[in-house]
Amino acid sequence: MPRFIPVDSPVTIELDGDQLQAREGEPVACAVLANDQLIFSRSPKYHRPRGPFCLTGACAQCLMRVDGIPNVPTCRTAVKPGMRLERQNAMPDVRIDLLRANDFVFRDWFNHHEFMAGWPIAEQVMLKIARQLSGLGVLPERPAEARQPAIIEEHELVVVGGGAAGLAAARQLSNRGVSYVLFEREAQVGGRLITGAEAGQPAPWNAPARVGAEVVGLFADDGKAFLAVIEGQRLHLVFYKRLLLTVGGHPMLPTFPNNDLPGVMSGRAVSTLIRRHGVLPGKTIACVGELSEARSLAELVKGAGGTAVAVGAEIERAHGLRAVNAVTVKPGGKIACEVIATCGPLSPAFELAKCGGAEVVWNAQARCFVVQADARGQTVNPTLFVAGEVRGPMSSSAAAEQGLAAADALAGGAGAP
Repeated sequence: MPRFIPVDSPVTIELDGDQLQAREGEPVACAVLANDQLIFSRSPKYHRPRGPFCLTGACAQCLMRVDGIPNVPTCRTAVKPGMRLERQNAMPDVRIDLLRANDFVFRDWFNHHEFMAGWPIAEQVMLKIARQLSGLGVLPERPAEARQPAIIEEHELVVVGGGAAGLAAARQLSNRGVSYVLFEREAQVGGRLITGAEAGQPAPWNAPARVGAEVVGLFADDGKAFLAVIEGQRLHLVFYKRLLLTVGGHPMLPTFPNNDLPGVMSGRAVSTLIRRHGVLPGKTIACVGELSEARSLAELVKGAGGTAVAVGAEIERAHGLRAVNAVTVKPGGKIACEVIATCGPLSPAFELAKCGGAEVVWNAQARCFVVQADARGQTVNPTLFVAGEVRGPMSSSAAAEQGLAAADALAGGAGAP
């Protein structure tokens, strides 16, 4: 079994009619992986097998039907006793999907919008079939619950993100007697300090925060900026005067043949499974990509009882029909494995900053878009500051230093506006 830390009081959940043991409160995706299930769904159109990649809610690779509700991100959904899970978009089931034939018949490409276009009857029939085959699940079993009115809040200073940069800023603000509100979408603060594989990173520390609160948008009403925050299934409209974004980034999927196979995961997803949940997603894991992170992840894998291969190698292709069974790297050639963990920097999550008026530019050296800011973290919007990996790839120590600098500026330190 992938679990190397046993569950004291397991609960039972159901996956396509099969009974699984899980830990109450853990992410559904983690529970499914802990039961040796890598395939979570089939893709629209070509019906290729899909499995989790990022475990952060950024990739849509782990969507399932949960208790009759389609397209639920299982990496963001907590296990409850008796939960009913169904894998979507497959006929008759996700393991043997007859519609996968579409992938082999149309090997190069298939534009269903133009297929049989101009044939009066065939065109209408084909469009109806395409809509049925390319959807993501069927409608929910029951109507959505009535939405409660939004809660309006007003704060002087808001910090979004409780990782290394956000926690460093929070601690500095507290030391200087500046009140703030910290939103963190996870169930606890810490970010990669408690989930990542990074050599020499600072020990995690704590700070008062509103955990389980996800900021989903940044808007303005009559010139007043506010955040849309989902907390406890309730919408909060949070108006602020100054904002510090320390939201990190999204794992990047390298380009190589078969990179969409179940078993291809980000290195940070694998380290999260090991460090937070006591789950090893495969016995043999290829830790490819950036050497320093790959080595640290390899140590985590070995400590959990697994075998790390191809550590720091450059990946050329993944192999497998329904899931990964080998990887080709250079140097090294073809190596058997069950999981490919791609190690490397994140792609900065610049979306909120962009909505807040910050300038986003292409960084050729880092090969990603980054948020422009000065040494204090201030953007072209004087009320908006950024720190950490939202500004580009960096270590957790460097992110913490940026958080400190931003906090000093927001608190009215040297050089502050």
